[in-house]
Amino acid sequence: MSLKQTAIDTLSKNDRGRFTIPTEGLYPYQWNWDSAFIALGLATYDMERAWAEIISLIEGQWPDGMIPSIIFRSDDTDYFPGPSRWGNTLGSTPSTGVSQPPVLATIVRQITEGPQGAARRAEVFDQIFAWHKWFHEARTVDGIVATVHPWETGRDNCPEWNIGLDLMQVAPDLPPYTRMDNKHVDPSFRPTQEQYDKYLTIVHFGDSIGWDQRRLTDEGPFLMADPNIHFVLLRADKDLLAMATEMGKPADIRDQISAWIAKGEAATDYLWSDDLGAFVARDIRSGAFSTGFSNCSALCFYADSGTHMQRARTIENLKRIAGKVEHLLPSWDPDADGFEAQRYWCGPLWPQMNYMTARGLDEQGEAELAMQVRNGLCDAIEKSGFWECFNPLTGAGCVGSNFSWTAAIWLSWQHETKLEGVA
Repeated sequence: MSLKQTAIDTLSKNDRGRFTIPTEGLYPYQWNWDSAFIALGLATYDMERAWAEIISLIEGQWPDGMIPSIIFRSDDTDYFPGPSRWGNTLGSTPSTGVSQPPVLATIVRQITEGPQGAARRAEVFDQIFAWHKWFHEARTVDGIVATVHPWETGRDNCPEWNIGLDLMQVAPDLPPYTRMDNKHVDPSFRPTQEQYDKYLTIVHFGDSIGWDQRRLTDEGPFLMADPNIHFVLLRADKDLLAMATEMGKPADIRDQISAWIAKGEAATDYLWSDDLGAFVARDIRSGAFSTGFSNCSALCFYADSGTHMQRARTIENLKRIAGKVEHLLPSWDPDADGFEAQRYWCGPLWPQMNYMTARGLDEQGEAELAMQVRNGLCDAIEKSGFWECFNPLTGAGCVGSNFSWTAAIWLSWQHETKLEGVA
């Protein structure tokens, strides 16, 4: 069977009708940015199904505009923390109380490109606009978009979050719980128990305040700035503005999005560590910078942001790291404390991050490095299959197998670039 057909079969196996789960067992629900990337792959062979994926995601939107990180359409006892642990969240469907990096506008624009997609763009524009507005209002602190939970960043246990987590205390009244993730995969691949206690402490606080998002930002136990959310949102704002202009949206809408873009560009320097020559996470309350180059540090190219000097130093870091691993792009700097080649976001390369990084490098004229980043993932897939993430030293698959976004990104790249030798 061809790799292309295996990718299609992987998506079919994980299809639950109008939404697609990441993989069976470990992740039995609909994840936010997973669905967006899954739509990217589905659109290469079934546009109607791809669009249904996007519409089903938007159906989970809260009245305040937030699209949550997970939409719970059932209560699967094989997963924790499920809807009962999140309490009374505010959407029409049970969900988490935090969001995820907003890649949706960029992917909608990409898969509906051209006049034939105008009706689809119009169908979802207002909802995506409301989600961006939520980020810029409910999650902004002193001009920078913040995050209140490592899960919201999509990069759960990346060592970047240790600064904020170390400043936290586990809630003394934290209800007991039993983890389910370690029953599905090797515990050495997953976050530690202490990290999980603190993740659940944030959930406990959010539930205690009725998921008031402004209070969660201002008063919650964790508050950091994330290059992933920052650059993904900045890119998405630019794509949203392009759609608004194409659609002839009123001037006040276009002016609002332009103001968000200006705010984002001004905030980019906040994430720049001159010591590391990299864009890194930063604790907002203490001002402390993270201590390593991560796989979102180069998303400045994806967002078309940063100065010439900042981009040049980012390229230097990419080239340095390329000499340390067999497969770009590891999630954490191999030269920094905390690197673990197989533990979730402490080292493995991640398909969606490679996708965005490669696309940004290509768009900004760094074709050779873009190809290295693409090949790093493609070689690992060819060696090991469609895993959630991969060991950057060996290419071995990590965590979840038969993974939807990995199959989807492979299909998108195969469709866009006609990868040599791919059937």
